[in-house]
Amino acid sequence: MKYVLLGRTGTRVSRICLGTAFRGQWDDSVCRKVIDRSLDIGINFIDTSNVYGENRIGHAEKIIGEAVKDKRDQVVIATKIYHPVGDGVNDYGLGRVHLMREIDNCLKRLQTDCVDVLYLHEPDSQTPLEVSLSAADAIVRQGKARHIGLSRYSAWKVEKALGIAKKRGFDDVAVLQDRYNLIYREAEMELLPFLSDSGMALTVCCPLAIGLLTGCFRYGKNPSPETLWGSGYKGFQNLMTEQTDRVVQELEKIGKEHCRTTAQTALAWLLAHAEVTSVVIGPDNLEQLEENARGDFDLSPDEMKKLNDLSAPMWAKHY
Repeated sequence: MKYVLLGRTGTRVSRICLGTAFRGQWDDSVCRKVIDRSLDIGINFIDTSNVYGENRIGHAEKIIGEAVKDKRDQVVIATKIYHPVGDGVNDYGLGRVHLMREIDNCLKRLQTDCVDVLYLHEPDSQTPLEVSLSAADAIVRQGKARHIGLSRYSAWKVEKALGIAKKRGFDDVAVLQDRYNLIYREAEMELLPFLSDSGMALTVCCPLAIGLLTGCFRYGKNPSPETLWGSGYKGFQNLMTEQTDRVVQELEKIGKEHCRTTAQTALAWLLAHAEVTSVVIGPDNLEQLEENARGDFDLSPDEMKKLNDLSAPMWAKHY
């Protein structure tokens, strides 16, 4: 496993980060085995949220807490707060009441005194950014989080957050998380150039587009009802296009030349970008973990170009 600095924090994390949404896994024992095995193979970075765990609020955090309670010093834990955790009027969002209350609940479930990264899970249009950052800063000053992160924030909002933090003397925003893969390349328009200039860390979520880039799905074929796309997820036909299928075929071809899988090759494409600090994989079982954990290998410039050209969205073709 390779390790890199998490932006300017001085903390070293594995380039493969374990995501714990466990979208398709209800068996807690399997989830625990995935976490245990990830630590065994060198993954020291775990990403979660106070709402992760197959629609069971806080359940993923509880499983993580049990798994790492005797290894806490060896693990970098990131959690997120924003989404509803109840029916109360203050049970969601990035207001001070919700953030301050939920961080205590997160720590209790994780069985720790402090998380390494606290992400604001996504922008809250009803709460001024300054209010949310003030609450996050207070959480850091109380010793309940070491670093502040933003998830799903556009480049201009990140710049605004940095400006507010500097003006008010808040703890700096250190980490950004956003969706990026060979289907969703919008991050290249503004976010990646911004990050390259700012020195912030970027953790990439949804690197395999919820399985669309693994080779398990093909254009013109309905997804299996046993998969997330076949059991309720919407948008499959819009995403598994002829272009996506050509990308998957090229991933398969390149992967075979490296004795790697389609999924591993898609991860390698991401990790080849200097702006990407760590890629958040989301295995639901040990087999997926073992496969995705080997996604950090080098692609040639020609292989990168082929994948870039095949996956280029319309806006990129005009540059």
